[in-house]
Amino acid sequence: MTLTVFIRYQLDPFRRHLFEAYAQRWLTIIPKCGGDLLGYWMPHEGTDNIAFGLISFQSLSDYESYRARLKADSEGVANFDFAQEHKFILSEERTFLRQVQG
Repeated sequence: MTLTVFIRYQLDPFRRHLFEAYAQRWLTIIPKCGGDLLGYWMPHEGTDNIAFGLISFQSLSDYESYRARLKADSEGVANFDFAQEHKFILSEERTFLRQVQG
């Protein structure tokens, strides 16, 4: 069963450009560390402070292994540090989803 991690970010609307740079870096880091990145989505019209990221894994244990690799990856650590330094993410929520099968 594939699990998809749905990440909802609340952003500082005046620093969206920093989040976009942060998300662009994940486009290479996440697959390198074992995640099946479906993508990141930025606000376009309407609400200006909510963004999303979706990453799939074959199992919860695969997700946990990915998180360990991510925390040990120098580019991943640098990107986490970038977010901490610039404080453009106000909150982050993770929901684990599975696709409804017919």
